[in-house]
Amino acid sequence: MKKRSLYLDCHTGISGDMVVAALLDAGADREVLENVLKSIPVSGFEIAISRVQKAALSACDFRVILDAAHENHDHDMKYLFGQEGVHAHGGHSHLEESHTHGEHHHHEHRGLTEIYSIIDGTNMLDSARTLAEKIFRILAEAEAKAHGVPVEEVHFHEVGALDSIVDIIAAAVCVDNLGVDEVIIPALWEGEGTVRCQHGILPVPVPAVTNIVMEYGILLGKIGEPGEYVTPTGAAIAAAICTSRELPECYRIVGNGLGAGKRDYKRPGLLRALLLETEEPVYESDSILKLECNIDDCTGEALGYAMELLLENGARDVHYIPVYMKKNRPAYQLTVICRKEDREKLEAIIFRETTTIGIRYVEMVRTILPRRTEKRQTSYGEVVVKICEGEGEVRITPEYESIRELCRERGLSFQKVYDDVLQELK
Repeated sequence: MKKRSLYLDCHTGISGDMVVAALLDAGADREVLENVLKSIPVSGFEIAISRVQKAALSACDFRVILDAAHENHDHDMKYLFGQEGVHAHGGHSHLEESHTHGEHHHHEHRGLTEIYSIIDGTNMLDSARTLAEKIFRILAEAEAKAHGVPVEEVHFHEVGALDSIVDIIAAAVCVDNLGVDEVIIPALWEGEGTVRCQHGILPVPVPAVTNIVMEYGILLGKIGEPGEYVTPTGAAIAAAICTSRELPECYRIVGNGLGAGKRDYKRPGLLRALLLETEEPVYESDSILKLECNIDDCTGEALGYAMELLLENGARDVHYIPVYMKKNRPAYQLTVICRKEDREKLEAIIFRETTTIGIRYVEMVRTILPRRTEKRQTSYGEVVVKICEGEGEVRITPEYESIRELCRERGLSFQKVYDDVLQELK
């Protein structure tokens, strides 16, 4: 089986627009993205997708162009570097708490509820919508923690918020469109110094980024250059989509994208996105325990009751084998297959319900076929089935308990119902 992975190489930072550009360059459908962005129920922006040169490399550039009413200092290097010794990257999230600072703003504020309303009004797949909401939630929680207020009191200021909304929706759509099984982000690499934002001069990484990487256990690497290379939006996207830090041992590259940052830094901001394919083994492996004991003075009824209790309390399998013990005494060997965490509970049942005075156990590695359970409709009604896959073959078998209930309800023969259902499932 083939596994499809997205690897984000963040050695020179990450921001919302860089993510979108890299994913488009790696193969995300541009037409799908443009149709979604046209449906966002707000005005005041347009987008431009182009090729630019960064460090003599051709990279994709995704740009949100705001009208005069919504323009901000996000890409104004004179503003960001306007104070001697201040090194900045203005890709902050433009989040602010609406009660604590004294500066008066004439623009609207959008809270998380209003942001969700905008996302709900956008024509996008539910999976992409859920991801966009998750990214905004991560961002809002990080800002709430930074300001020491409830998340409901954190607001996105309209100046600068519009490009953040577009970037996050676009990133969610592109990630969803690529249809990957996992996202690999080993670490985020950050600059140093300070950044100018709505709250004044802040150290890099800014508080929102610091809170996100702490909360989600994201590793930070040091670029060694002044500037804010990791924006809160970029960090929130990484936290929302990352499922692994480790590249597979061997892989095939099937897509390659390069997303350009907007800052003119000594080390140019470039985000690389690779689409990988790996061959997954048909079989799965896990570890289980085998418990065993010999019992020579216990009735069949007691052994049957013990089996029922063991299965009800988590045993994966239970069986008895007739054996001959010392002095040629006939007996039974009880074998229980279970998870490690269930051992003590199942041992207590064995000691209580049988006459054994000792239990031996050993850890075992097993190879298993991938399996899952589903409910299927049949002529007898709904039946729970087990589905196993391996070597190109799919096996579907009805679960015993499900067939048993149907037989009791209808007064039918177990063998007839089982055979009929099995035939219908083929």
